[in-house]
Amino acid sequence: MANSDDHDNAAGGMRRKSAVTVHDVAKLAGVSPMTVSRVVNGTKVREPLRKKVDAAIRQLNYVPNIAARVARSGSMRIGVLFNNPRSGNLGDFLMGAFQQSGRDGSQLVIEPVAAHPTPVDAVRKLVSTGVDGVILPPPLCDSLEALDLLWQADIAALSFATADPRSHSSAVLVDDFEGARAIVRHLLTLGHRDIAFVRGNPSHSPALRREEGFRAAMAQAGQVIRPDWVVQGDFSYRSGLEVGRRLLAGGGPRPTAIFSSNDDMAAAIMAIALGMGLRVPGDVSIAGFDDTPIASLMWPQLTTVHQPIAEMASKAVEILTDFIKERRTGAVPAVRHHVAPFALRERESTGPASPR
Repeated sequence: MANSDDHDNAAGGMRRKSAVTVHDVAKLAGVSPMTVSRVVNGTKVREPLRKKVDAAIRQLNYVPNIAARVARSGSMRIGVLFNNPRSGNLGDFLMGAFQQSGRDGSQLVIEPVAAHPTPVDAVRKLVSTGVDGVILPPPLCDSLEALDLLWQADIAALSFATADPRSHSSAVLVDDFEGARAIVRHLLTLGHRDIAFVRGNPSHSPALRREEGFRAAMAQAGQVIRPDWVVQGDFSYRSGLEVGRRLLAGGGPRPTAIFSSNDDMAAAIMAIALGMGLRVPGDVSIAGFDDTPIASLMWPQLTTVHQPIAEMASKAVEILTDFIKERRTGAVPAVRHHVAPFALRERESTGPASPR
């Protein structure tokens, strides 16, 4: 099990560049400042003009002056973005975040990423409402554009569930590399040598660290990885169905165990296996990562790596709240990187390798 750890970095005092004004936006868009104000405030404006203004706002990273008015009120408002409303982790995440906000008196502003043309536009919307801090979920947690936008707006940023924390922004994470190694070592202990791996979204840093952990554990055990048994998914159930068919129904040799980068894809692979009449774990063992609710609701229950999502969300709100409070005293607050503990959950989906 990894140990909980906090790393402080007194880089929190960086300040934004010279503020962009409504007149700068108007000049670039070729419209009047009044038109820019109407677009920012959501007043009805002809679509061609709105598109020009929106483009200029993006290019200049313009932040309306709402933030200053909110700061003077003394409240602490933390923006929370969510990317996938069907995510098994969303309920735990929101529960942890709301519980902590109730303890420290902060207000959460929830913004769905899907309501905007691009994920960065969702960040820009939160900035325009005057939040003091923003929690960036995967894969936005690794977006340099989003982090730079928040830095320029002088808004505290926290990357949630990243595997690549930045020196100038806080982060809450687990050790994805060690978590993946724990899964593979478990499979090796059960006698598995023919182990396949399903990658996650390559734009999300934990997907890369989990693959690195898989490869490291296999190399340390002296096992050769078949290139055709390392397949690309995207963390979705649908992609799990596709890779499950490829690995189990492709006509070639089948792995005795499959390690999926998350539980959703593992659940889909199990559905394919059971649909083919294969026994899990008798014919093929299947393991995932995250320990979302689906892992313990399916049968056989899924072996996986548990992430304490509710506790991580609570810690994220706590870190941002402390950062905001300290900044308001005139101090230079420290950036914090909190590493939460993970745990291997051994369940019924993995068992001894069947003889070949």
